[in-house]
Amino acid sequence: MEPLAELILKAVGREGAIDGLLLSVVTAPTPPTSSLASPTFALVAQGRKRLALGEQVFEYGAGDYLVVSVDLPVTGHFVEASPAVPCLGVGLELRPDVIAELLLDAAEKPGAPVRGLSVSRASTELVDAVIRLLRLVDEPEDAPVLAPLVQREILWRLLRSPQGAAVRDIGLADSSLSHVARVIRWIRDHYTEPFRVEELAAMAGMSTSAFHRHFRTVTELTPIQYQKKIRLQEARLRVVGLGEDVTSAGYAVGYDSPSQFSREYRREFGTPPSRDRAGSGKSSGALI
Repeated sequence: MEPLAELILKAVGREGAIDGLLLSVVTAPTPPTSSLASPTFALVAQGRKRLALGEQVFEYGAGDYLVVSVDLPVTGHFVEASPAVPCLGVGLELRPDVIAELLLDAAEKPGAPVRGLSVSRASTELVDAVIRLLRLVDEPEDAPVLAPLVQREILWRLLRSPQGAAVRDIGLADSSLSHVARVIRWIRDHYTEPFRVEELAAMAGMSTSAFHRHFRTVTELTPIQYQKKIRLQEARLRVVGLGEDVTSAGYAVGYDSPSQFSREYRREFGTPPSRDRAGSGKSSGALI
């Protein structure tokens, strides 16, 4: 992984040269922080990170990659990183339209529900494609033409990998993942509003029992638990990032009871909102 690590260090700060490219350099272990992970492929070249989704814990290091197929509220922290040996990662945004183009001639059909986050070992071919993509950062005349081709190759390698089903379902309009993703987007956009699971199931075009099973498989959470995490993350942004008072932040994200808000906030983040408001407000949503 050494050539990949060197290219990441060289390209940091210039990742905008390639659309959708993500890079990460972390020089010290970090405390657990909550964030909303969007559909992403991430490959670690050096160091180690741990992510929690619901009751599931995922740990990945050099040579491992993860795929996030829907928006998921996760808690993560870097466990191996130092100035001498930083944690280094590279990733790509996973866009349904680009994946769908690869599937046009594949006649793929929706299958069983897939998990929204998984970790696997990267193949030599996948790592090689990522290396070639990073080399294009230094080739501004070639990158506009060649980068999309290499990105398609990376997606193709992912489609043929152990996580191929999850990547495939991102691009399939009628997959169970796409139906659950539609509901997830609705919850994200209307997180302050109450809902009935039966209404969400109808939105997904599923029976209530099937929807609940698919949602739990994809997110490791129930719809209510998902909404609560989104509310609390938004509240933390307001309290820590924007300096809002605790009571106003709780009401703004949908809580009617300040005591319940403070209790659930402390359970989620390990500190009461009043104390968190006085902190630094630093957090990292990086998957890599």
